[in-house]
Amino acid sequence: MPRSCPRPARAVLPVLVAALTLTAAAAFAQAQGGEKPPTAVTVVTLNAEDVTLKTTLPGRVVASGMAEVRPQVAGIITDRLFEEGAEVEIGDALYKIDPASYEAQVAAARASVAQAEANLKAAGKEATRVQELLERNVASEQAVDDAIAARDAAGAALQVAEAQLLSAEIDLERTTIKAQLSGTVGRSLTTRGALVTAGQPEPLAVIRTLDPVYVDVTMSAAELVRWRRGHTERQLANADVSVDLNLPDGSGYEHKGTLTAAEPHVDEQTGVIVLRMNFPNTEGLLLPGMYVQADMPQGVIEGAFLVPQEAVGRDSRGRPTAMVVNADDVVESRVLTVLRDSGNAWIVTDGIADGDRVIVAGLQKVQPGAKVAPQERAAAAADGSSGGGKDQPAQGN
Repeated sequence: MPRSCPRPARAVLPVLVAALTLTAAAAFAQAQGGEKPPTAVTVVTLNAEDVTLKTTLPGRVVASGMAEVRPQVAGIITDRLFEEGAEVEIGDALYKIDPASYEAQVAAARASVAQAEANLKAAGKEATRVQELLERNVASEQAVDDAIAARDAAGAALQVAEAQLLSAEIDLERTTIKAQLSGTVGRSLTTRGALVTAGQPEPLAVIRTLDPVYVDVTMSAAELVRWRRGHTERQLANADVSVDLNLPDGSGYEHKGTLTAAEPHVDEQTGVIVLRMNFPNTEGLLLPGMYVQADMPQGVIEGAFLVPQEAVGRDSRGRPTAMVVNADDVVESRVLTVLRDSGNAWIVTDGIADGDRVIVAGLQKVQPGAKVAPQERAAAAADGSSGGGKDQPAQGN
């Protein structure tokens, strides 16, 4: 470089030369390599289907059967005959009450029966003897009537004694407290040595039938009117009317339930009614008092599309949109008519055609009119790549 060149110019000139060199190299590389390859995206192919609309209703789990164990006679608890939390059957012994006083009552009642039987036997013989005397004109008719009355009274006294014996035997039998319901018995609410009384308000234990269980949910009175008039049944004529359940941890319950009853009363404060649903509970996951959510069918949308939520974004006007790959593998932007959500998808009634491929991953790399290399999501997962990497929520245009 000439020494006469100003010092600032000599400092800038090498930078300009390097920039021009890099630009020329990039242009040469693009000319040699051709066009940029299409962007890889992950798509889902959509097909029209009939979608059952469901509403989520809050509810509580209720045991299908419940029996509070209470004593029917008074006494001291001498033994507990069950394991807490175990399954019991009707008639299984649960508690034992000291039977000594009741055994004495049975013995006394049996003695009374024996005495009444002896009195009846004597009264019968007397009535027969007086009848024979009357036939020989030795006794009067009044004497015969008195003998017959005494015999009948003795017979009635025997019946009373037998009834008292039966009552004493029942009380003795009730000193063994038995299960009146098949189910799961909870913890014992009393201990050995405790004094219990007949009909006491505090139960000794509680037995619950947990398979199946009921789920009580609330529904608006307006929706019930639709059910009663048949509108909902007609909409659900060809649909799956079973009820899905969501557990407290957010997971779905694997068994489906059915609607069994509706409370014929509308709450004046809230305007809702209580519906009862029946669910199998073979694994014992549902426990009484548990808060759950039931997905109850409301109607059917014919020819709708379930578009993954990650494929739907919003444009500058706030309208829901999706990027669709056409038959030429070119990206198109579609404005959608979204009815509502269904799980992790949107129910779309317009803007999508049968067989359209919507982009669910790689949206941040493409725009309408761009050429792409689409790959189905299932195939991309199997190959270990998804074109655009990890699925990202769709962004508005």
